[in-house]
Formats: sequence, structure tokens, C-alpha cells
Amino acid sequence: MIKKRILNTGRIRRIDGGFSFIPHRFLTDGFLSALNPQQQLLYFFLVLAADRNGLSFYSYDSICNLLKMSLDQYIKARDGLIEKDLIDFDGTIFQVLELPAVPQAQEPNPTGHITDLKQLVRKTFKGVPA
Repeated sequence: MIKKRILNTGRIRRIDGGFSFIPHRFLTDGFLSALNPQQQLLYFFLVLAADRNGLSFYSYDSICNLLKMSLDQYIKARDGLIEKDLIDFDGTIFQVLELPAVPQAQEPNPTGHITDLKQLVRKTFKGVPA
């Protein structure tokens, strides 16, 4: 087992003013790997933009501009996050929701290209014990 230690005591992160977090089970329970790259990007943005109740109200044009997404990519990512029960959206306000009990599976990847961070890590560190 790896023993953890603080590497840089002068730069320990803390919450100052803003509030955002992603539960650890987002990674460990497979929610991250259930999202395609655009969904991951939009989800992380909405978490960062949200208040303590998960609410934010960025417009689609601001989101597309900040994330360098086309309108079509944004709509597909937003609708995918809604279908996976990770966010709610009323046309103006987003709410990042508490994680459901289990993630919904990612759409198949017919190209075989790496589509998420977990696949990249597995490919990069193939054969290295987790």
C-alpha cells in the first residue's frame, strides 16, 4: 500500500469562496467511464459553475464558447447527462444532481478510439497493478 504524504505543504488546496466537489464514487463506481468526452467536459464545467445546491445558469452560447463546443455537441452532451440522471435543466437553470445508485452505461464506441480518462490510463499503464 502506498503511504500518502503532503508533497507541497505551502500549496494545500482548500475551499475559499466558491463551492464545488465531485464525490469520489464518481470515479470508483464508474460514472466517469459511462460518459463520453463531451459529457465529461460539460459535467465538470457544471460542477465548477454550480453553487452549493448544484445550481448554475450559464447560457448555451457562453458554455459553447468556454468549452470550445459546437451547439450540436453541447446539446448531445446536455441531453446525455439528463438521460443519465446526472443533471436537470429547465431551459434556463442547470442543477447538478446527487449521483444515482448506479451509472448508466456509455454508448458503444464503434471506432475503438479512446473515449475517456479511464481508458487512457488503462492503455498507458497496461499491466501495472492498480
